[in-house]
Amino acid sequence: MKILCIEDDRETAALIAEELSERGFEVNLAHDGQEGFAAILKEQPNLVLCDISMPILSGFEVLERLTAIAPRFENMPFVFLTALTDRSSELKGRRLGADDYVAKPIDFDVLCEIIGARLARVARIGAWAQLVELSEREIEALTWSARGKTSSEIAQIVGLSKRTIDFHIENARNKLGVSTRTEAAIKAASAGLIEP
Repeated sequence: MKILCIEDDRETAALIAEELSERGFEVNLAHDGQEGFAAILKEQPNLVLCDISMPILSGFEVLERLTAIAPRFENMPFVFLTALTDRSSELKGRRLGADDYVAKPIDFDVLCEIIGARLARVARIGAWAQLVELSEREIEALTWSARGKTSSEIAQIVGLSKRTIDFHIENARNKLGVSTRTEAAIKAASAGLIEP
């Protein structure tokens, strides 16, 4: 499993990399928010550990940028590692979508449990997604639906009847085990079955 650690304090970054490498993880380092954001796009790690107070881009700004380009990185766990232990910083991190918030100094046993739990959740989502087989038409109809198009608009775009589009969306909805087309689009996007 590839972990990207974004940490501006080089000594702390080296310690994190050493501890996690000894526990079987492949760890790459970035030393500021901008370098970290670029590394996420290039390397597509399985999980990101990110400091908050950094030069160029803060950890909050890195997560905001990632959220802006979702759903591409929607299932990639993002964990803040920070000395900012005040409640308002933690709440802000969680509001932005961080999966966890770990205070420094780091307890590596706790951190490894968090990493293991987050990666296991992603694996479960991936396993579930492999069990659901959507047809090309179902994927196409759900993708356009996720982009806010009505059945009539989708029918015009793909050259089919509205009734046929409704049929494909209904099939996808049943396969995904949800009650509405909106829930179907959200579930399919979060599992990586479609890219809205």
